[in-house]
Amino acid sequence: MKNLIEIARIVTKKKVRKIEIFDDNALKQKNSKFNEFYEGLQQQKFKNDRDAATLLYGTSPTDDKYRQLKSRFRRRLLNTLFFLDVNQPSTSNYERAYFSSNKDWTLIKILLANDAVLTATSMAKQVLTTALKYRFADLIVNCSRILRQQAAEREEEKDFEQYDQHLRHFQKVLESEFEAEALFQRIHLHYRSQPVLSTEAPAEVVAHCEELVRLSEMHESPVIYYQMYLAWAYRFEMQADYHSMLEVCERAEQYVEQHPLFYQESKLAAFQLKKMMAYLHLRDFTHGKANAEKALTAFPKGSDVWFTFLEYYFLLAMHTQNYINALAIYYRATEHSKFRKLPAEIRQKWDTFNIYLNYLVEALHDEQPVLSAQRKKAFRINRLLNDPVLFPRNQRIFTALVLLGQILFLLKKKSFTQATERIDRLKGYTTQPLKKEDHPRLFQFIRLLQQLAKAEFQPAQLSGAEKYLQRLHDMPFLYRGDTKDLEILPYEHLWDMLLQQLR
Repeated sequence: MKNLIEIARIVTKKKVRKIEIFDDNALKQKNSKFNEFYEGLQQQKFKNDRDAATLLYGTSPTDDKYRQLKSRFRRRLLNTLFFLDVNQPSTSNYERAYFSSNKDWTLIKILLANDAVLTATSMAKQVLTTALKYRFADLIVNCSRILRQQAAEREEEKDFEQYDQHLRHFQKVLESEFEAEALFQRIHLHYRSQPVLSTEAPAEVVAHCEELVRLSEMHESPVIYYQMYLAWAYRFEMQADYHSMLEVCERAEQYVEQHPLFYQESKLAAFQLKKMMAYLHLRDFTHGKANAEKALTAFPKGSDVWFTFLEYYFLLAMHTQNYINALAIYYRATEHSKFRKLPAEIRQKWDTFNIYLNYLVEALHDEQPVLSAQRKKAFRINRLLNDPVLFPRNQRIFTALVLLGQILFLLKKKSFTQATERIDRLKGYTTQPLKKEDHPRLFQFIRLLQQLAKAEFQPAQLSGAEKYLQRLHDMPFLYRGDTKDLEILPYEHLWDMLLQQLR
């Protein structure tokens, strides 16, 4: 009762008239500008403030009405974060505990700021119990500081020593976690700036990985262990040592299985996605398929990570010429009810996949008639060929890929004049909108198409193509989910298909 009296005293003095959040009841008020704003964001109607201001008020973003709405809307969204539903099936016990404990920690700080020491101390004990169970070093340190102080003030020596012991031990753990994070971040910087290295990793990366191992041996911290395994996966990926990368990811999965208390869906997904990446580059469809199917049952259908696994699964099928599987994966993704709610760029990626799938159906009709039988609806080739193919500057890679798709169909139809026009347009893309360093393999393939056009699409008259083909072989395919590196079919294989088709 004393705790309730403390809390009631604070609320009585400082309560607000109304707590503004987005809950089901608030979202039922269809005439509300807040809800119009909310639905517009959900349905991706706005690309910027100008779009939002125009749709909501017919004004510019500097209009006072819009600026006031945006400010209040942001505050309401932030308020809603305190009431997120963490009891969804996909949320692990670890994640629920961390969210709830941090929310309680915020309440503890508010209580202390308002001199509600009794209630704050009681809550700190509860949070500490949970934090010790899950080894939340930051929360253990924070709560132990408060409880140690209260024990000192009450002259409770035994409790003081206990909290002091927790504090001293987990302060070292927390410092090591900070160090592990910094080491991993340095490796990540190498990973982003130097995508593919030689067979030997830089000495700095090697040293950081070894230091992460040392830290993991010092402390039983899931934070350190996850950083360590992911860092080593990055190291081997930078070396293009995909077999070692797979071994590290499997060890990480074993750690997750052996420590179910520390299970986090996002961490498991990270390692399984790394495995998919390795299988894609190794072109190992058998093991990649097994990994994908396992992951697709582990994560909620229709979730972002579920669609990401399907993307890697699809590309693996395409790169290993398992085209019937690729067709099935395509339908599995695009027929899901949540596909239409995906960001526009991801949906466009799958639309582009569809172009290449249907090209294969047409090109391999005689060799693999079963492909045509598996296709659920006819592909509108003329619609594709009449598409002006205009994408925003930040999506120019789709312009190149769709133009390339048009060229494939035009060459299949022997429409050489139109194919040459598309190749010339692609050539123009290599001189300005697309950067060679960002799309090295695509550039070499465009050069091959140029040589083919010069030979009037007669393979027997082709010359000067060998050096571009060799450059393709010398720069291995690399894809990490970044759209700029997207290669739906390996360009070497696509080149062979074109030559065979034109002979």
